[in-house]
Amino acid sequence: MSYTVVIIEDEKPNADRLKRLLYEINPEVHILAVLESISESVNWFQCNKTPDLIMLDIQLSDGLSFEIFEKVTIQSPVVFTTAYDEYAIKAFKYNGIDYLLKPVELDDLRGAIGKLEYCCEAQEQPVSLAGLMDFFKPKDYRSRFLLSFKDGYKTLLVNDVLYFYVDLKITRARLLDGTEEIIPLTLEELEQQLDPKVFFRANRQFIVGINSIQHIHNYFNGKLKVSIKNDTSVEIIVSREKANQLKHWMDF
Repeated sequence: MSYTVVIIEDEKPNADRLKRLLYEINPEVHILAVLESISESVNWFQCNKTPDLIMLDIQLSDGLSFEIFEKVTIQSPVVFTTAYDEYAIKAFKYNGIDYLLKPVELDDLRGAIGKLEYCCEAQEQPVSLAGLMDFFKPKDYRSRFLLSFKDGYKTLLVNDVLYFYVDLKITRARLLDGTEEIIPLTLEELEQQLDPKVFFRANRQFIVGINSIQHIHNYFNGKLKVSIKNDTSVEIIVSREKANQLKHWMDF
């Protein structure tokens, strides 16, 4: 199935990633335009036919992309992309067929494209409010770990952790008192269980706690370097693609 797509994304690495994933899913996809702002998008839609699908970042350099819908009429189904989920309900008021958190993963995008293909075949636009509401169900995030200790067990409170990291495939927690504990979970599992307002997946090796950050330094090629309070033994490098997410997380 061939279809046309417009990408609205103000960060080039994210736009390039979407293009690569779209072509990987369907080499016949035709990307009509990559737009970077509300004003540029409004001008484009005023002069061109609407595409089969819009990939739309919510937070653009000149405001929230919902403003586009207030200035032009758009009938195309939309897949919204963003680093945070606070706009999910509003997104589904504007032709949303899916809502993907950044960085967008191949399987998630493939699922969104599947919805587009269903829309075309059934000539309708399904909206999964049940799936959407999963974003807003109260979540019980992990508050402690029960760890093996001598001939029994001991409790480690999540609030006592500065950061988690992987070393030689072993997950460790660095604690406020400078000690470390081995955690019998992967970083991927921890990422799902920890409160995202408190812990951030900085890279493949580290999950950092918000209260442990001493300073954020600019690094080369748009990257950031994170310094940890009372711990000069580690420097955590955040990629250019995740740099804005980190700054938004720290400022939220």
